[in-house]
Amino acid sequence: MKYIKLILLAIILLSVNSCSVYNFTGTGKIDAKTFQVNFFPNNSDLIEPGIDRTFTLALQDIIRNQTNLNFVKNGGDLTYDGEITDYRISPMTATADQQASQNRLTIRVNVRFTNKNKEADNFERQFSFYYDYPAASQLTGSTLDKAIKEIFERITQNIFNDSLAKW
Repeated sequence: MKYIKLILLAIILLSVNSCSVYNFTGTGKIDAKTFQVNFFPNNSDLIEPGIDRTFTLALQDIIRNQTNLNFVKNGGDLTYDGEITDYRISPMTATADQQASQNRLTIRVNVRFTNKNKEADNFERQFSFYYDYPAASQLTGSTLDKAIKEIFERITQNIFNDSLAKW
């Protein structure tokens, strides 16, 4: 009985101690106090008005919401810079009579990440994601809003993971 109490105490102490190493965003210790997200212009061949601003704000929001870093307009310890390089609509599946039954919107963003305090973390990468929708639907209004929201949620989370969470 005495050994069981000791084992339970050890398990409790280990589990409490391990909580200090991990946090829910997975960022661990960030060696910065500030971040900046520069405007991401839309340089794709097909231009959808407003997605440049929407993406820039979405990236700012995810970093604000998942870290304790302070947002600054310039001189940040961490800098996110880049551009939207591709906005493409493609037919994905066809019906028996050779008509598209599903289309795919794909957005690609080029990101340059700079960490003033740890240059080994710097990178330049492409991030992309897609949204499939029925070919009978027009990519406007709520369908477009839903597509862009889903794509940008995935892309910004991937950027966050690669730059801060190191997953």
